[in-house]
Amino acid sequence: MQLTRSVLYLPASNPRAIEKARGLNADAVILDLEDAVAPEAKAEARQAAVAALTAGGFAARVGVRVNGLGTQWGADDLAALADLKPDFVVSPKIESPEAVREVAARMPAGVALWIMVETPLSVLRLDAIAGAGAPLAALMLGINDFGERMNLVLGPEREPLKPWLAAVVAAARGHGLLAIDGVVNATDDADRLRTECLQGRAFGFDGKSLIHPAQIETANAAFSPSPEEVARAREVVAAFAAADAEGKGAIRVGYRMVERLHLDSAHRLLARHEAASTPRKVAPI
Repeated sequence: MQLTRSVLYLPASNPRAIEKARGLNADAVILDLEDAVAPEAKAEARQAAVAALTAGGFAARVGVRVNGLGTQWGADDLAALADLKPDFVVSPKIESPEAVREVAARMPAGVALWIMVETPLSVLRLDAIAGAGAPLAALMLGINDFGERMNLVLGPEREPLKPWLAAVVAAARGHGLLAIDGVVNATDDADRLRTECLQGRAFGFDGKSLIHPAQIETANAAFSPSPEEVARAREVVAAFAAADAEGKGAIRVGYRMVERLHLDSAHRLLARHEAASTPRKVAPI
């Protein structure tokens, strides 16, 4: 199982950050050609991303966030990736299933597409966008852009955002996609990061977008099964494996009734736990 608890954005124009990222414990890193790169540095950043992908050596899965096809850089970004094999490509400002397919048509074969959900139109068309088909693999909530366009005032509990948090996860689950929560801009606010990570997990997200390496461990911990969850999952699996549970759709485990759907959920949680507990081979920095 591949985890996506921590998804770290890196400016592709920053060679020091890219070099350091090769040894980080993030589940995925994104070489960013869009928001993190000034217009005058776009071409240089694109070349740097190609060089980084060619060199390889990352412990994490590696994606590239390209500029939108509606900009002067988007087509060139995708063309530069034609002979490369990033693990995924991230496309911003997607507002229709047609836009998904337009990006997909320009991508290398076999590469997954992750898209940014970050405008009012994108959340209003979530079902259609999420159902656009392969190679679409993930929805990433872009809180900064969405919050600005909606005039939201977001505190630690993100109260105005809650309907859209649930909507993004529902669209992702309905179409078999990953759901990645948005960033915390205050990189020195550990409490807010932890609060948002735990909230995101409670809403069903698979992981959190990050903008600083110091945020990785908090996200990894929050989106990994807790010891209590692992113990309960093992209890459910053991109970259904017992001889007197054979052929039953529901059984009593402790003080609660559990069904086969809880058994499936327990197996998925234990798979996540095993993946989270497996040491990752970290490339030397």
